[in-house]
Amino acid sequence: MNTDYCQWLHETLEKRPLFTYPFNVAALPTNGIYFFYEKGECCIHHTSSARVVRVGTHRDGNFKSRICEHFLLDERKMVFTEDQPAPHDRSIFRKHIGRALLNKAGDSYLAVWDLVFTTRKMRDAKRHLRDISKEAEIEAEITRILRDNFAFRFIEISSQHQRMGAEGLEKALIGTFAGCPTCGPSEGWLGNYSPKWQIRNSGLWLIHYLTAAPVTPEHASMIARAVETGVRP
Repeated sequence: MNTDYCQWLHETLEKRPLFTYPFNVAALPTNGIYFFYEKGECCIHHTSSARVVRVGTHRDGNFKSRICEHFLLDERKMVFTEDQPAPHDRSIFRKHIGRALLNKAGDSYLAVWDLVFTTRKMRDAKRHLRDISKEAEIEAEITRILRDNFAFRFIEISSQHQRMGAEGLEKALIGTFAGCPTCGPSEGWLGNYSPKWQIRNSGLWLIHYLTAAPVTPEHASMIARAVETGVRP
């Protein structure tokens, strides 16, 4: 069943526009679910098609801001100090990519990168460990990788309850892609260097919901409606 729905999802999502950097933020919805694709990663069901490598959503009204955080469209956020969180503390996607880069290089700074400096308590306790110039270099490389190698599609789902949580569509979508026995990463996939076994094993830039139940016929109907009625840019 995962294989059937994985193939159906890849085929169905191809009806939606593909966004690559630079893109028009105004064309994005207020609420929805996004699907990231990565250069070099192909869908086994159709070798000419790109493979979904990440599924994500957001709290109500924050779709645009989540995408902007991933691609770091606000360049002012690259100016941070030891007393401020870096961009990867606001985007787990960026944190995952940075982890893979550091682990691939055998860089011990991975231990600091894993810390989350969004709270005053953590900054007070651990700021002395930070190398801001090094973090800025890593952040710049992550931005380059995301802008050059990643693209995304979305479906507009207005209800947060339908998108998120125990019964949400995001969970079922991730479970479907992760549970497909035929789709998987290429040998050169950057995620193969992730220190997170969940990423390496699933072929997805995700660590949660990987063993969730796949989409149901009801979910499929909801997705099909969103694809067919979605606002096009």
